[in-house]
Amino acid sequence: MKQLFYVFIGLMSWSVCAQLSDSQIDKLVINTLETFEVPGISVGVYKDGQVVYAKGHGVRSLEFGKKMDAQTLVGVASNSKGFTCFALAMLVDEGKLKWDDQVRYYIPEFQLHDSWATEQFSIRDLVTHRSGLGLGAGDLMFFPEGGKFSVQDIINNLKYLEPKSSFRSTFEYNNLMFIVAGEVIKRVSGFSWEEFIEQRILKPVGMIHSSASYNRVTDRSNIIEAHTRADGKVVQIPHDWSPVANAAGGIVSNVSDMLKWAQFLMNDAVTKEGERLLSKDGFRELWQLQMPLNVRPDDPYHSNFRGYGLGWFVSDVKGGYKQVSHTGGLLGTVTQFTMIPELDLAIVVLTNQMVGSAFNAITNTIKDAYLGYDQRPWLETYGERHQKYLAYNDSLKVAVYKQSASMANSPLLPDPQQIVGTYSDDWFGDIIIEELDSDYSIKCENSPRLVGRMLPYNATTYVAKWNDRSFDADVFVKFVFDETGKATGATMSYIAPITDFSFDFHDLQLVRTN
Repeated sequence: MKQLFYVFIGLMSWSVCAQLSDSQIDKLVINTLETFEVPGISVGVYKDGQVVYAKGHGVRSLEFGKKMDAQTLVGVASNSKGFTCFALAMLVDEGKLKWDDQVRYYIPEFQLHDSWATEQFSIRDLVTHRSGLGLGAGDLMFFPEGGKFSVQDIINNLKYLEPKSSFRSTFEYNNLMFIVAGEVIKRVSGFSWEEFIEQRILKPVGMIHSSASYNRVTDRSNIIEAHTRADGKVVQIPHDWSPVANAAGGIVSNVSDMLKWAQFLMNDAVTKEGERLLSKDGFRELWQLQMPLNVRPDDPYHSNFRGYGLGWFVSDVKGGYKQVSHTGGLLGTVTQFTMIPELDLAIVVLTNQMVGSAFNAITNTIKDAYLGYDQRPWLETYGERHQKYLAYNDSLKVAVYKQSASMANSPLLPDPQQIVGTYSDDWFGDIIIEELDSDYSIKCENSPRLVGRMLPYNATTYVAKWNDRSFDADVFVKFVFDETGKATGATMSYIAPITDFSFDFHDLQLVRTN
């Protein structure tokens, strides 16, 4: 990567508490593209009732080289969660449900591992990440795209996921509960989640270029291709999002439309035409703190509180301004949406690469100018941190595969009949290990894209190296043997922390069935 950090000093020339000029934001984004190897980024800034910046930089596709602009469509991923909660609030307004109604009233078959939590679990609990399940638990049922699970399968399988903490005690980000929330919307309203979002929210707000799901986008003439770093190089990969998880992250939009969403929200949920889509009380509830989160002692924005509301992260910045925000990530793209309502300020950053540091550098730099902070080198700080993180993860992978190579033909390795077979997990289904030449293959029956090779690591552990290198999710497979030397089960764990948490292999409890 070229050494770009020195140019950042020239960029930081704006006056305190004044918006950045277009050229300053241009330079910031262009330098961010190169620092983090992101093909394309679009940025939007809304301030005091008007759009003050809306541009795209770089390309939306490495393969075709087409330019990114403010109209380029991007999967906003978990920024969809705010729409799901807005939809639920509309149904609360209409008297069709209450936030504290039990989920089983609407979905009788809803069942968790813990019977008490099952009976007490409310609509509010679905969208506040306090289920007791671990980070990303069960995401393999929709991630990566192409799996065989339906929404009903996911609901039916919740009971097999063992909690990590007690119910309502801990914040652990979870997508599956938002999928259940989408099903509540469907059963209560009579419309699919996608239909409700498009007809009741996107259309009235004026988000005419947005869709509730990638497969509902009819005009793909200006849409990104996804990109990620695979084996040390940024490459283009296929779009990846399963429609069963739309309520957790399916919306496709662009900077122009997302700024309309921001304006609508900061106008107290009233459209430009004067139509109120949500009562004042109903809207206010969305941004109330539901689950507190720790604030670091060295918090760079001097926050006093931080937590999660209903589909939104909520905090204060600069000692009192409320900030409402969310991020989103798919395979090949990450996004960030930030509002400071008291300043009538919104910042939207959409990217087509999987580097959250890129949107943080842009958002923080723009935000600082409005909050009056001294010039802070966010791009340099995040850039250096990112390079160290990549180097650390790469070093782990190199060490793992070096040891793996040294184990080839080792007499310590088990014979094929000891480990070849079918291993089953209650919620994920079968994983099949077969002999393949001098190695082994591994494939996941209900997630066909998860197929790869099994390489030896030590006497009891192999490495699953997935054929699709864009996943960056290789895992250790640790076998458990009985007294005869036959494997009876296995567990999995990441070889490097860069692996996306939605590859939740660590939640699998595999038992050999043949």
